[in-house]
Amino acid sequence: MSTLNFSRRLIASLGGALALFASPVMAQMTVIEAGSVIVDADSDPTGPAVIVIKDGKIVEIVEAGASDVVIGDNDTLIDLSDKTVLPGLIDLHTHLSGDPSGEFWRAATTAPEYYTLIAAKNARLTALAGFTTVRDLGSRTDQVMQSLRRATEEGIVPGPRVITAGRTISIIGGHGDVNGFTRHVDEVLTSGFTCTGPIECSEKVRQASKYGADLIKITATGGVLSQQGRGLEEHFTSAEMEAIVDTAKLLGLNVAAHAHGARGVEAAAKAGVHTIEHGTYLDEASAKAMRDNNVTLIPTLMAFQGVTSKLGQDFYTPVVEEKIEAVATYAESLIGRARELNVPIAFGTDAGVFPHGQNAGEFGLLVKGGLSNREALASATSVAANVLGMGDQIGQLKPGYSADIIAVDGNPLEDVTILEEVDFVMVRGRVIE
Repeated sequence: MSTLNFSRRLIASLGGALALFASPVMAQMTVIEAGSVIVDADSDPTGPAVIVIKDGKIVEIVEAGASDVVIGDNDTLIDLSDKTVLPGLIDLHTHLSGDPSGEFWRAATTAPEYYTLIAAKNARLTALAGFTTVRDLGSRTDQVMQSLRRATEEGIVPGPRVITAGRTISIIGGHGDVNGFTRHVDEVLTSGFTCTGPIECSEKVRQASKYGADLIKITATGGVLSQQGRGLEEHFTSAEMEAIVDTAKLLGLNVAAHAHGARGVEAAAKAGVHTIEHGTYLDEASAKAMRDNNVTLIPTLMAFQGVTSKLGQDFYTPVVEEKIEAVATYAESLIGRARELNVPIAFGTDAGVFPHGQNAGEFGLLVKGGLSNREALASATSVAANVLGMGDQIGQLKPGYSADIIAVDGNPLEDVTILEEVDFVMVRGRVIE
């Protein structure tokens, strides 16, 4: 179907509303002519179809050529007749305000405003890669992600929908706290979101909520890239984590827990966190705790690949290299263990540990680990949307859903790695370049 001919076509099923679209007082609409449409990861591609969008939402999706009707002069027609159109992708673990670096000392030399500019840059790259919604789990400075969330929502900055935890909550001196400097520098650079004991930890949750967090992020165990060498097991006590989760629930917030060690994963799951980030040493007991408490694993395989690729290059300090070497082998078997132990998996990459815009590399690693192409696509669309509690708004192409749309060549249900090359992106009805 040619673009010229299609400009005289609209959709019969819109009925009497069609006349209103031609009225000069009506908001503009966008019409996408698609070669085929994957409405959700459970459905096969359709034939040629038409998607009608208005006010940032999908109005209708119908078979192409359904009816003849005039499209208003101010409406927009987008020709994707040689592409497969599908829902925008969701990355549940990003750090938009940072780029890969082993130079931990940069925290002492970089102005907070600079991180805001980095975040805007990375928001654009992430959207262009096909990711129309992200969950950002730990920003470099106060309010940078809350500001980016507003700017992308209002269309001031091109980028995905942002769900942010703001600053990470950690134990004093643990992963997520400032480490590696002299004492007085550490104290100046501290985030203000470290705690000891249930009461203090509960207070930090309330503080995060006060300053606009959409969810709470904690570092339940030690981490790989911080300068502390206290291992990768449990950092918070069970009582501290329970206080965090209970307080978050009172405020209507979920908790995402960075966790590597198996006992730390188990304790966080038993405390009631919503997701486990990384889950490197997942075993039978920690998997049972996750299943019993409906906790989803966000495996972040791209992060493991990214840090491993820098070994032996003096990119990281010796204490960090030692931890990378410790997790590398376990990460390779993570998806297989999770599947064997019936742990639900959703898509997240830890972008920022590796370059932003390469998020879709996670798909190939998920398939290599044992997911099917369809399961991998679902993990970044409908499954991820449900993790966010937004399954009725994003992750599928249906009337009433946000117009978060991407287009590619080929069929990602046959080869999900084609999502590494996205040709068209729309977020909330706005075309990204």
